[in-house]
Amino acid sequence: MNPLHTPIGLSSSFLFVPGTRPDRFVKALDSSAEVVIIDLEDAVAQEDKESARAAIRAAWSTFTAKQKNRLVIRCNAPGSAFYAADLILAESLDVTCLLIPKCESLDQVNGAAQILPNTAIIPMIETALGLHHLNEIANSEQVLRLALGNLDLQADLGMVCDAQETELQTARFQLVLASRLAQISPPIDGVTPSTDDIDRITDDADRAKRMGFGGKLCIHPKQVPIVALAFMPSASELAWAQRVVAADKASKGGAVQLDGRMIDRPVVLLAQRTLATASKP
Repeated sequence: MNPLHTPIGLSSSFLFVPGTRPDRFVKALDSSAEVVIIDLEDAVAQEDKESARAAIRAAWSTFTAKQKNRLVIRCNAPGSAFYAADLILAESLDVTCLLIPKCESLDQVNGAAQILPNTAIIPMIETALGLHHLNEIANSEQVLRLALGNLDLQADLGMVCDAQETELQTARFQLVLASRLAQISPPIDGVTPSTDDIDRITDDADRAKRMGFGGKLCIHPKQVPIVALAFMPSASELAWAQRVVAADKASKGGAVQLDGRMIDRPVVLLAQRTLATASKP
């Protein structure tokens, strides 16, 4: 499989599961989450890193090919004492996609790509240095899409954000812009710490969609259906997209007016993206 042709590029709901909890791997896959991220970083204590890798290695042969295409492994950060062993694990399992946390340079991504030529890469932007090198990272080898580590980025920048994370609006816009310029899939927004505040999770997911993100990270199964609903086009959005594509086809790609609005290539591309999102399996 071409690493950039993975269905993960169109997915909107990403659910974390600790690498130390193999009993939850299949439960997560059986949930409504489109993608399951098996975590070797934040969810795993230092003394449990090797046992987590062993658990993933033991479970991998029990997954079907379809399940493997929905699995992402989040390794430890480049430069950490655990990174090399994580890459060796990913290579041995021929993973579909690797999420690299605290990614800060083109060289880090290209180095992983050299070891994992069949693996799509999602760099996670969580530091000032990563944000500074954002365009280089987005254009690195095998990058499928970017992800925002909103909590770590706040900490690295010394921010004290409000509930809406207004202070991170500029960073979020930068990820969307860099993704578009690099012609990769729309980025994945960061987590909502609360698992019970339905309004907060809904508002965060709605904001992500409005800003141009294509998905959101989830830390609990209860968040998944809320995120999925937020990113699914509404009936009116879907109807509009269908009419735009039909008008574009009738005009053979030329500019055309629809309901008094000029329909040009950017509008058509947005409509096509809406239809692609709605037609996801």
